[in-house]
Amino acid sequence: MRQILGIAFLVMLGMASCVSQQSAKKQILPAARRTDLYLPKLQDQRVAVVANHTTRVKGVHLIDTMLSRGVNIKKIFSPEHGFRGKEEAGKHISSYRDSATGLPVISLYGSRKKPELSQLEDVDWVVFDIQDVGVRFYTYISTMHYVMEACAETGTRFLVLDRPNPNGFYVDGPVLDTSHQSFVGMHPIPVVHGMTIAELGRMINDQGWLKDGIRCGYEWIACKNYTHDSLYRLPVAPSPNLPDIRSIYLYPSLGLLEGTVCNVGRGTETPFQIFGHPDMEGGEITYIPRAIKGASTSPKYKGEVCHGIDLRNYPLDSLTQYPRLRLDWLRMAMDRLPEDDFFVPFFNNLSGTAQLMKQLKQGVPIREICASWRPRLEEFMQMRKQYLIYEDFTRQER
Repeated sequence: MRQILGIAFLVMLGMASCVSQQSAKKQILPAARRTDLYLPKLQDQRVAVVANHTTRVKGVHLIDTMLSRGVNIKKIFSPEHGFRGKEEAGKHISSYRDSATGLPVISLYGSRKKPELSQLEDVDWVVFDIQDVGVRFYTYISTMHYVMEACAETGTRFLVLDRPNPNGFYVDGPVLDTSHQSFVGMHPIPVVHGMTIAELGRMINDQGWLKDGIRCGYEWIACKNYTHDSLYRLPVAPSPNLPDIRSIYLYPSLGLLEGTVCNVGRGTETPFQIFGHPDMEGGEITYIPRAIKGASTSPKYKGEVCHGIDLRNYPLDSLTQYPRLRLDWLRMAMDRLPEDDFFVPFFNNLSGTAQLMKQLKQGVPIREICASWRPRLEEFMQMRKQYLIYEDFTRQER
């Protein structure tokens, strides 16, 4: 009996070891972890890095990793929310010198959103490593666009260290009408584009979307073990108001409410998980936006009691198994507030089209609104295939 138990125990240990080995093999590694693939390119080169707080290798900032390996970093460029990722949305950021490394940190979310060409005169490579969330109006991809453009104009090589897209398992929403281009929507892509930042960069470069159709010397390092069927949870919050995976999954849909009179939870501990307004009728919760980290100065309706809708317990499985842009929450808010005052002009920048606001105001059924996106979405999906680096998702066909 003891022999049988001993054999069973060994078998169980062997199975556990196999499972552990398989899990290790399937662990998703962002490109920054694959130092053997990109550090050789940068040896004896002058390097600038576009970085923020998400730019990490095993918990260590990429800047520190590169410096410890002898990479000659000349400067750091930082996007919205700053190099440390602590500044609130929309706040202009000044350039400064990093106290830890002594390197100049040049803000690309202040007086300029594109590097000055003179700032690349002493640079051979620009390395871009920032965690994106796969939504058109999240501005890190706009920063990438302008840096690519500056690299194209100066002949500087551009290298993307890719990271998984936490919303990379579907594509949905209206494709941007270029008459509504802005920093929250620079490219004719859907709200949810289903591409990693390296895949999207390939598209931007090859489609001639940079100024005057110029192209930069574009290279990338791929993630390991990632596919578009992966459900990847970010190890670091990408910005102050996307603190966890629930906010990230809800962001594509609730982000559109930023173009209305509603508060989307900014000034609370659960941004992009609740929404409301002081005059909303039939709200299931009440909350008071206040000055907190990430919304320290002016969250909408600061200090006022908001009545609203609570999505903090909305099933995550529903968001991943049936992924789509959910206009029903937008319409729910419209139904509970005066229609004439509901939208603000910023809505068309976020949606990327004037048509969606018109359809919502006219009461067009949501199913018909989504069907109206289909022709341009199908065109985008065909174009998207050319630039994918990873195996594509299957959920959209289920």
